[in-house]
Amino acid sequence: MSRSPIPLGRAEAAKTEASALARLWRQQRFRRIAIQAAFLAVVASVAAYFYANVVQGMRQLGLTFDYRFLHHTAGFAISEGIAYEPSDTYARAIWVGLVNTARVSLLGIALASLIGVVMGVARLSSNWLVRQMAAVYVEVFRNVPLLLQLLFWYSGVILKLPPVRQSIQLFDGVFLSQRGLYLPRLVAGESFLTWRWYCACALAAGLFVYALVRIRLRQLDRPGFPAAWAVPVTLAVATAGWLLVPSPPLELDHPVLGRFNFAGGAHVSPEFAAMLLGLSVYTGAFIAEVVRGGIQAVDKGQYEAARALGLKPWLVMYLVVLPQALRAIVPPLTNQYLNLAKNSSLAVAIGYPELFNVGTTAMNQTGQTLPVFVLMVAVYLALSLITSACMNWYNRRMAIER
Repeated sequence: MSRSPIPLGRAEAAKTEASALARLWRQQRFRRIAIQAAFLAVVASVAAYFYANVVQGMRQLGLTFDYRFLHHTAGFAISEGIAYEPSDTYARAIWVGLVNTARVSLLGIALASLIGVVMGVARLSSNWLVRQMAAVYVEVFRNVPLLLQLLFWYSGVILKLPPVRQSIQLFDGVFLSQRGLYLPRLVAGESFLTWRWYCACALAAGLFVYALVRIRLRQLDRPGFPAAWAVPVTLAVATAGWLLVPSPPLELDHPVLGRFNFAGGAHVSPEFAAMLLGLSVYTGAFIAEVVRGGIQAVDKGQYEAARALGLKPWLVMYLVVLPQALRAIVPPLTNQYLNLAKNSSLAVAIGYPELFNVGTTAMNQTGQTLPVFVLMVAVYLALSLITSACMNWYNRRMAIER
């Protein structure tokens, strides 16, 4: 039997449709959108597959993905941090871990930046001994794993200090022992509330001077740091307020050795001290190389021109080199800050109660592994994004306006 021929109209319509699709596919924009849509569909399919497996596994174990356990009593102690009791909820415990993570990260960033700038400049020193000592520091601490350094500072240095009764007295009221560092603490005096208004005026004056000097430097097209003018003005106004109030607004509370331990003052625990030292020294070695590379990226003609104008070496570095080097330093410096914040999760090795340590305890007690894990990932991601946003904002301010 002979097949009936395809009607001419249908054949022409199919041919026209195929040619239209071919013309559409030859458009670069359409191909890009189609390829990206196909890629997203594949990613969504893979994510849905794994999500279905996770849900099925949790259902077999009798678990559900929810955060109602955050309102239950935690029942475990946290050695340090903001106010917390074992009778508080899991939400409060995780918040304590988050605050501890932020505290060690912010202080670590500040201390690592200071170490990195000093060592980065020292690596370019004309003094052979200073240059070689800085190079040894960078090569040693940059190439030893951070976990080993944390264990070294904690077990090999801090825990080997004398006991409390034989504490090492560094300065007046500062004691160092295997239980940590004890030092005087500032407490509010009777005139503190009055002095706060002077501090507010000092801050306003500093911001005004900062804005004024920044506008003037831009008008003159000159490098410099407006903060070098704003900070002395702020300190001068605050000091004047200190002298005008009837009594000292701040007083020192010194630690006093009791029967078993020190009472009063401020206390830095061995875990926090080891964590801060490890993060700062380790990241400072990387920042030193970033600073060295940024300084060397400045054209040598800038040095020669500044010296020809009669500027002293420290003024050349302060007014000419560093303002230009910051444009090359800030982008890689952002990565080091992000790494420091994420490396704080290694504190679980020495018992410092940061977010990962507290989250792991909550995970083991509640059995809610996936919800706690997702919560920790979200928190670390948020901290990294905030840090990155702040550094990107500063980088845009330091960029050359063309």
